[in-house]
Amino acid sequence: MAHEYFIAKKIFLKETEGKKVSRPIVRISMISIALAIVVNLLTIAVVIGFQKEVREKITGFSSHSYIMINGEGSIYESEPIRKDQAFFESLKSNPNIDFVHPVAFKPVLLQSEKRKGTIKTAAGKDSAVVRQDVQGAVLKGVDSTFDWRFFKEYLIKGKLPMVNTEQISNEILISQKLATDLDFKIGDSVRSYFAKNTSVMRYFTVAGIYHTGLAEFDKKIVVGDLRQVQLLNDWGIQASIEVLDTLSNGYVALKANVQGGNGVYDYDWGKGYGSVHGIKICPSFDTTFRLIVRDYMPIGSYQTKQKIQPDTAYISIKVIGDGRTACTFPMDDFGNLKRNFSDKSGLNFSLKTTEKEVFFKSKPGKGSADKYIGGFEINFKDWEKIDADVVELQEELIFKNTEHGELVQVTSIKENQEEIFLWLDFLDINVLIILVLMVLIGIINVGAALLVLILVKTQFIGMMKAMGSVNWQIRKIFLCQAFFIIGKGMIWGNVIGIGICFLQAKFGILSLNPEVYYLDKVPIDITWWHILLLNIATLIICLVAMVGPSALISRVNPTKAIKFQ
Repeated sequence: MAHEYFIAKKIFLKETEGKKVSRPIVRISMISIALAIVVNLLTIAVVIGFQKEVREKITGFSSHSYIMINGEGSIYESEPIRKDQAFFESLKSNPNIDFVHPVAFKPVLLQSEKRKGTIKTAAGKDSAVVRQDVQGAVLKGVDSTFDWRFFKEYLIKGKLPMVNTEQISNEILISQKLATDLDFKIGDSVRSYFAKNTSVMRYFTVAGIYHTGLAEFDKKIVVGDLRQVQLLNDWGIQASIEVLDTLSNGYVALKANVQGGNGVYDYDWGKGYGSVHGIKICPSFDTTFRLIVRDYMPIGSYQTKQKIQPDTAYISIKVIGDGRTACTFPMDDFGNLKRNFSDKSGLNFSLKTTEKEVFFKSKPGKGSADKYIGGFEINFKDWEKIDADVVELQEELIFKNTEHGELVQVTSIKENQEEIFLWLDFLDINVLIILVLMVLIGIINVGAALLVLILVKTQFIGMMKAMGSVNWQIRKIFLCQAFFIIGKGMIWGNVIGIGICFLQAKFGILSLNPEVYYLDKVPIDITWWHILLLNIATLIICLVAMVGPSALISRVNPTKAIKFQ
């Protein structure tokens, strides 16, 4: 092989009489190979970078996997699940899991402040108007265990919300798109509306502004305190004891006042649970009434009734005077009890007759909303094993179940954002088509150059055969020349392709419309093994393809070839 390589190198480097014909063809072949390498390098780098960046941003907004109550609802509308799950601690110690944390979601309408603007009238003149814009979003509630790495990376103004304080935080993190559309700045108070049994309005403070370029999610996700979402979703129940404004046969009526849950309650006034939601009393001595309330909630697709976390309320009663006398408390002009309030809370007051005065001090329950969440977000350490990890986790939780009786399901980000991931997977087909087409173009051009070289060197072929060289030895000489053409083209292609990738990765020269492509610039991600594999595959495929055209040498007749002009 050494002497064939030596001859091929000399022929390739030496300017022959046929240079006016062969040299342009050879250069075109090298340019085609260089272009094929450049296009294929850019295609692989852009597609891999695009898939990776979109995937990381989507999982940054949510997670690789999500545990929620079994059902057909999306992660934004799922039924609540108990937060104190035994499997939570085992998940944190799982070697395949990077992090796990509880979250909850609540749709919200954000309203801007009044702003002055102008509109065009029918006559074409500007008319001054005052406008308020409203935009829908989803409030994502997180707690102190939340992994903020993603939002730290894309935080452009302000700071992250404080969600690890004792008091419930009203700070939120919004996107630059929402801030621009609604004219919000750091420190602004945001009027927010939530749909419950009746519309509820809350004020939140803009703590920070982020920008990922993933427009579909930027305009949707607002991050805040998990406890805010728990209260807004009416998860769990909150109980209090209310003194009614009526008297019944000389008795005062105490009634259970319960908020949250599904409205089907059990009441325990000290003698066990039952359906009695109120009692009648005529206080004669100091006492305290305790009320425990629990409700039923449908869990999972089987609609199993499961008692959820109860709440406890108290009312203390103090009697001054002759407690044995009748409770003939006076009424006002509207038929309500005359109450003497001791503070502005409305919970502490007294009722007075001529013989005695009864003081009531109500202590509502703390509520059990903090015991419930929307689900658990999980990120695995290896994206490539996410499907297997999700299946393994699903099987574990199905057989293990939960100590509270909930039937849970484990979903992956590929299910929750199925359309986007199907689109990303479809890009692999586009890459394959481009790679095949560019290599095919390179093969055609190199094959054409090889045929021209064979034609130009017909006399040389005849002389080699006359001196005793066999066809395969001569073919190897021309295959070496093809190797030189392909190799030189590949060198230039790698220099240009890698250079363009570096410039785009460093300076982001080429931009994109984030409304269409989810990103604001063309992403680049390529590794050395991608480059090496592409070059090796291109070289081998092109050389193997040249074996066919080189067979033309076997048809050259030495006698006629030596006389060929």
